[in-house]
Amino acid sequence: MARLGPAAESRPLLVKIVMAGESCVGKTSIVRRYTEPGSPPAGSPATSYMATIGIDFKVKPVMFNDTRVKLQIWDTAGQERFHTLSTSYFRGAQGFVLVYDITNLKSFQSITIWINDIYEKAGDEVDVILLGNKCDKESERVVPKQTGEKLAWEYGMPFFETSAKENVNIEHAFSVLTKEILEKKSGVLHDLDVVSVNETKKRTCCEF
Repeated sequence: MARLGPAAESRPLLVKIVMAGESCVGKTSIVRRYTEPGSPPAGSPATSYMATIGIDFKVKPVMFNDTRVKLQIWDTAGQERFHTLSTSYFRGAQGFVLVYDITNLKSFQSITIWINDIYEKAGDEVDVILLGNKCDKESERVVPKQTGEKLAWEYGMPFFETSAKENVNIEHAFSVLTKEILEKKSGVLHDLDVVSVNETKKRTCCEF
């Protein structure tokens, strides 16, 4: 069995996660709430997020079972004119956060299209979670929670209703996704790693 050298063991595991879903469902707000916990909450007077143009990403270091992990979270644009660009970043991802807005039926109806894009570009073995965002807007809800739960059950993925504004289930959702990814990919995703097979053979691990 291959063993990691001291230099490899000191490096964090690198995990690529991609946000997916229609425009204005709150993907950027979720990412910022998770990666910048001290920033003003979405919807406050100090925040006015524009729709993501093209692509953006943030890095979140976390600890998982005494292992250092570096989450590279890609925030894709949901607008149709950026669809091809956004889905081109799906390749090489280990996890996806699919987001719809509980006050926007169209954003929920498009989820199956995004799922098909994920499976086409990244394969059907990647880990995906489904988030029904903006649960703080209960009075404006048009997508019942049970409907989101049913869709997630059909595809075998975890489901959470979230609120970037009220910080509901954001941390927990990413923790569940990270746990699923690492349990499946344990020991394979070392950032800039070299695994020593024996004294003469070396193999460079995945680098994203």
